[in-house]
This record gives sequence, structure tokens and C-alpha cells, in this order.
Amino acid sequence: MSTVEAKAQPAVHAHVDHLRFHRPHAHLAPTFGNDAFALRAEAFARFFGTPLFLGAQTLIVVVWIALNVSGLTHFDIYPFILLNLAFSLQAAYAAPLILLAQTRQAARDKVHSEADAQHRESLAVANEQRLLIASQQAEQMLELLRQNTQLTELTKQLTERIEGLTVEMHQHLLQHGAAAGDALTRPAAPPDPSTGTPGG
Repeated sequence: MSTVEAKAQPAVHAHVDHLRFHRPHAHLAPTFGNDAFALRAEAFARFFGTPLFLGAQTLIVVVWIALNVSGLTHFDIYPFILLNLAFSLQAAYAAPLILLAQTRQAARDKVHSEADAQHRESLAVANEQRLLIASQQAEQMLELLRQNTQLTELTKQLTERIEGLTVEMHQHLLQHGAAAGDALTRPAAPPDPSTGTPGG
């Protein structure tokens, strides 16, 4: 892998969408849909389980019964049929909303679990790829080191051969120089008396 590719990898990872597996299921985020009625229905269903709702309902029931029992008003005398009707009406609307909310929540949990599994699998594949690239780079580094060692040994051998040749040439030149010096400094032979020519 080249240096340019190695520098380009962080830029690629910087733009990775980590929610890419969850975005196809974004439509399941609202409990009952995305329109105004669905949002209000969801808010109403969530309000059923709050302490404010329980406290307000308890207060209304206590006041309702107290007013009718004390005789201040008689719009719903004992056995409080109108109050029972109000509770029945509330349950008729609350139960389907709560069940639907639970069903949608189960669907959200399922798709989010699947998206998380896909995300983990993607991370595992990316990790395996990084390990493979690291292994290849380590092998390339070892190969470069081996080649560098061979080149170093070859350079050492060539240097030793050059030094040996240099020493041999130097000795050869010294020998030829000494022989030439002896020839120049050697005295000439005296002439032969019988012939009158220099002796050989």
C-alpha cells in the first residue's frame, strides 16, 4: 500500500455513516406514525404512565366521590355509574393505544437489534481487512529487510574485491617500477679489447 493510500484512509473513515444500518428503520421511531394525530396519540399514550396522570386521576376521583357523597351535588350518586362509564371509556381508548405502542416498541427493538448485528458484522469485516493489510505490510517490510541485507552483503563482497585488486595493482606497479629503476641504474659493460666494441 502506498503512502498516498495510507494517508487517504483516515479521510475515508471520517465520512463513514455509523447509523447507516439504522436509517432504513427511521420510520419506526414515532410510535403511531409521523402525522400530527399520531404524535398526539403517542404523547397521550405516554402520559398514561406518568405520576402526573396517576395523581390527577386520583384527585379527580376523590373529589367526584366526595361531592356526591357529601350531598353538595347529586349528578352521579352511589354507585357512581357515570364515573364507571368514564373509566370504561378511558380504558376503551387507553388499552389499544398502549398495546399499539408496545407492539411498535417491539418492532423497533427487533430492527435495532438486527441493525446492531449488521453493524458489528461490518466492524468485524473491516477489522479483518485491516489485519490483512497489516500482515501484508509486515511481510513487505520483512522482504525489504531481507533484500537490504543481501545488498549489504553484496556491497561488502564487492568492496573487499576492490580492495584486493587495488593492493595487487599497487604491488604490481611497485615491482615494475623497481625493475625499471634497476635497468636504468645498472652500469654499462666495458669494451672488449680484442674487438674494440663494448662487451655484451
